[in-house]
Amino acid sequence: MFTVCKPVRKLAKSAAVLATAAFLAACEPGAIGGGPSINTSKPVPVALLVPKGSAQSGDAALAQSLENAARLAMADLKNVQIDLRVYDTAGNASTASAVAQQAVSDGAKIIIGPVYAQAANAAGLAVLNNKVNVLSFSNNTSIAGGNVFVLGPTFDNTASRLVNFAGSRGKTGMVIVHSNDAAGQLGQSAISTALSSSRVNNAGTVGYDRSQQGVINSVPTIKATVDSSGADSIFLTATTAGALPLFTQLLPESGVSPATTQFIGLTRWDIPPQTLELPGVQGGWFALPDPAKAQAYRQRYNATYGTAPHPISGLAYDGIAAIGALVSQGKSDALTASALTQNAGFQGVGGIFRLRPNGTNERGLAVATIQNKQVVVIDPAPQSFTGAGF
Repeated sequence: MFTVCKPVRKLAKSAAVLATAAFLAACEPGAIGGGPSINTSKPVPVALLVPKGSAQSGDAALAQSLENAARLAMADLKNVQIDLRVYDTAGNASTASAVAQQAVSDGAKIIIGPVYAQAANAAGLAVLNNKVNVLSFSNNTSIAGGNVFVLGPTFDNTASRLVNFAGSRGKTGMVIVHSNDAAGQLGQSAISTALSSSRVNNAGTVGYDRSQQGVINSVPTIKATVDSSGADSIFLTATTAGALPLFTQLLPESGVSPATTQFIGLTRWDIPPQTLELPGVQGGWFALPDPAKAQAYRQRYNATYGTAPHPISGLAYDGIAAIGALVSQGKSDALTASALTQNAGFQGVGGIFRLRPNGTNERGLAVATIQNKQVVVIDPAPQSFTGAGF
C-alpha cells in the first residue's frame, strides 16, 4: 500500500522524484458511494477522452501528449494493470457525450478527460446514471460537482495560497485589479473569497477593460485606491500575454512602487521566459507547481518521447497515478467518490493534490518571485496536506 500521510522525502534523482507521483495517501477509510464496484485483480478499464479530431489548432498535439503522459504513468504503477481506452471528443460537447456513453458501454469504470469545460460537463451528465466518475482536465470550477471533478489548477487554489502567504509576510491590505471579462471576474471572485478568510484586508477592487486604453485608464484609479486605503499589495489577474507587461510598466511610473507595494499575480509570470526580462515584474510574487517534481516530469517525458510535454499533459499522468494507487489497495470501492476524495491526497507530477467532495481540487503550490531575471522560490511547495497552509 502506498502512502503520503507523512511528508515525502525529497528524492535526489529526477526519475525517482517522478516515480513518487504514482504514490497515494490513503489513510482514511471511505464508505462506498458515488462510483462503480471494480475487480482490482484484473486490468481496470479506464477511458481517456481527448480532443484528437478537433479543428482547433494544437488540439491534435495536445491529445497525443495527454495520451503519452497517461501511458507514462501506467508504466510507473506497481502491481496494478490499467486497460486504457482512448476516445476522441473532437473538442466538442455532443461528441464528448456520445463517446463517454460508448466508453461506459465498453466497460470503462472511470473517465479521465475531456479537456474543455463544456465537453467535460456533457460527458459527466452522459454517464451520471451509470455512477461513473469523470476526472476532467478542465480548471473551470463551474462544472465541478456530482460525478465531475476538475484536475486543472484553479484560481481559488492559487488565490488562497498567495493571500495566505502575503498574510504570513505581514501584508495587511490588498487591492484587487481585474479585467472585466469572464476570466477576470472569476479571478476577482477567487481573490475576494481568499481575502475574506485571511488576515489580509480587502482594500478595494479596480476593474479594467481588456484593451491598451482600458489598462491606461485604470492606472490612476488603482493609484488612488492604493493611496486612500494604505494598501501594501496589489493582486493582479492579468496574464503575461495580456495586460501584465503594461501594468508593471505604468504602475511604477504613476507612483505605485514595487518597493513599497507588493505586486502579486494570479497567473504564472515565468511563462513565456521572456517575461522574466521585464523590469516591472522583478520582485513580484506568483505561484507555481513544485519546480523539482515538474522538472523531473518534463525530463522523463522528453527522454521517453523525444519531445517536450504539453503544459497540461501532467494532468493525465496525475489522473492515472491516482487511479492506480487507489486500485493498488485491492478494494472494490477504489473508484467511488469517497475514495477519490480522501483527505490525505496524492502526489502528482507538480506536487501534492487532492480532490474535494464538491468536485474541485487543491494543489500544493510553491510561491516564487523574480530576482535578476530569474525565478526564485521563496516558499516551497508543501509536501503533505498536514503541512502549513492546509
